Amino acid sequence: MDVYEAVISRRAVRGFTDSPVPKAVLERVLTAAAWSPSSSNTQPWNIYVLTGAALAELKKRATERVASGVEWDEREYDMYPAAMTAPYTDRRSAFGRERYSALGITRDDWEARQRAAIANWDCFGAPAALFCYIDRRLGPAQWADLGMYLQTVMLLLRSEGLHSCPQMAWSQVRTTVADAVSPPPELMLFCGMSIGYEDPSVDHIRTGRAPLEETVTFVE
Repeated sequence: MDVYEAVISRRAVRGFTDSPVPKAVLERVLTAAAWSPSSSNTQPWNIYVLTGAALAELKKRATERVASGVEWDEREYDMYPAAMTAPYTDRRSAFGRERYSALGITRDDWEARQRAAIANWDCFGAPAALFCYIDRRLGPAQWADLGMYLQTVMLLLRSEGLHSCPQMAWSQVRTTVADAVSPPPELMLFCGMSIGYEDPSVDHIRTGRAPLEETVTFVE
């Protein structure tokens, strides 16, 4: 698979088979991903990988917690700015409409929306997951480095025939994740990522992208 195919075929998959992901494959991907760029080679990513019984237990605890109505943890960072404006709000709203419409869920069906959301805590059935932490003392440039690292991981997974789903939703149950991985206190959970082989029986949407002229300006 060439780079272009990996980029274009990468998407957030929300339906995986239970086929295990070999540890050797995960090690190969994460070893190569370590070559991702970072400012002054700071390499600010701290990764915990869960599979098997450890992941099953985390899924169980997170799902039970959310289903029982226990209050979510307060995020340690803003997922979206309070004053976010168009075109970003428009794109976000369009994604929500497309996703729930594909699931046959109407805007006012709150219970169905909750059932769809709770699948996050089961990693959409994925047999592997990683959790990405960053030192809370670091700044915006290092957060950008995390994005480049995670994109590299996702593209390498595609080259291995795997799919993924990055999930910032895990930051809302960060204490439950911390119970499972025991990070040092200076680390903050940024996101989780479900990893596995796509279940072709699960319907999915392919969200669109803004036209080139909307996001790119050529100056000659």
